[in-house]
Amino acid sequence: MRSLTKSNAFIDGHWVPVDQRFEVTNPATGEVLAEVADADAALAERAVEAAHRALPGWRDRTPQERSELLLKWFDSMQANKQALAELMCAEQGKPVAEAAAEIEYGASFVRWFAGEAERSYGDVLPRQSDDKRVWISKQPVGVCSAITPWNFPNAMITRKVAPALAAGCTIVVKPPHLTPLSALAIAQLASEVGIPDGVLNIVPSYEAKHVGKVLTEHPLIRKFSFTGSTAVGKKLMEQCASNVKKVSFELGGNAPFIVFDDADLDLAVEQLLICKFRNAGQTCISANRILVQEKVLDSFVNKLKSAMEQLKVDRGTADEVDYGPLIDQDAIDKVQRLVNDAKDNGAECLLGGNVLDELGELFYAPTLLTEVTSTMDIASEEIFGPVVAIQSFSDEEEGIRKANDTPFGLAGYFCAQDYRRIDRVSNALECGMLGINAGAISHAYNAFGGVKQSGIGREGSRYGLAEYQETKTLTLGGFA
Repeated sequence: MRSLTKSNAFIDGHWVPVDQRFEVTNPATGEVLAEVADADAALAERAVEAAHRALPGWRDRTPQERSELLLKWFDSMQANKQALAELMCAEQGKPVAEAAAEIEYGASFVRWFAGEAERSYGDVLPRQSDDKRVWISKQPVGVCSAITPWNFPNAMITRKVAPALAAGCTIVVKPPHLTPLSALAIAQLASEVGIPDGVLNIVPSYEAKHVGKVLTEHPLIRKFSFTGSTAVGKKLMEQCASNVKKVSFELGGNAPFIVFDDADLDLAVEQLLICKFRNAGQTCISANRILVQEKVLDSFVNKLKSAMEQLKVDRGTADEVDYGPLIDQDAIDKVQRLVNDAKDNGAECLLGGNVLDELGELFYAPTLLTEVTSTMDIASEEIFGPVVAIQSFSDEEEGIRKANDTPFGLAGYFCAQDYRRIDRVSNALECGMLGINAGAISHAYNAFGGVKQSGIGREGSRYGLAEYQETKTLTLGGFA
């Protein structure tokens, strides 16, 4: 099996070496995987200029030509799925099987937007007068930039790059310093299948501040996309305002998972495990606040505890692993702080609550907390770890109120059987995405994004292409 490990910046179709480097390590073992180019502001500007030069040629290709190249890129990702999955396991820590599923998921955006490139339609408007005809066309916004997170180092890039390229845009991406190797690997595959030089550029950087300033403030960039925390997103949005860029932001979440008293409890436990322990809980749409109606609280907790006791934690290369290490020591420290605060303020820890020292410093035990209240830090902060924190509620009105009592609104989940309740709760919950008796809600066909302080815009679906397009109205006179 071929190696896809690359360690230099990828600009204008070439691997650009940089004297300044940073180490990328395996979170399961601490092993140094590579020393990667640490791009600075000047190199980021060079990448933007390359994307600007490549824009006319890429924009002027027919949608079919762009689609065919994207499909070749998709095929290459599929052909190299195992190599990409093992690379992701090494730098990010998730089990190989889960990493392979992410490669499939990431590639699905490339395939979907390859089709959307040929389904981008304008409109002919009704006649407004005898002497004029009016229509609307869609055009690529231009040079784009993106900053992506470490928890999904393949899919968070393809979800941004694929629609940009399908629309006729070029793009510069800064991947996270914790997981840049996956980004560089798929850039290599894009180059191999013939995506032209300068259309896709990757600038890894350990210190994001200076590169981020270029990607948000450079006058040649017309669209910026970011996935990350709300606090960082607000700062980047301020920088984009300097020249009124088009933006899309997928920011923090605090997802409720509500179990009503008419729920199928076995199904609720099954879907919560899927939602909560994927990637060790390090996902933006992971269930954060588990709200269980009092009538079924004890039964649900008993079923959940039994299921969690069966979870297997180990290195991602082991067989049948449910989850691996957290990404770094900061992640461990945050999870432990939240658990300790909850316990100190009256929560009961039924399971876990500790680092699994026998596996390594970054492996955290499946943890189950009950008697959690809304005043505890764990109820308001994104946990980003394998911790289930259960609160109770008395009736439907209180459950909805608790679920909505947050400035965030990315994802939400609830389990119920009564169709009237499903209709009421679906309309009442404030979130951009909602899982009803379902813990897995991501798909290339779906519109991914949040409300309130969880972001702006949508990724995936047909709406994802529009984020990289401008709408132009054309009025033609002289018909009289």
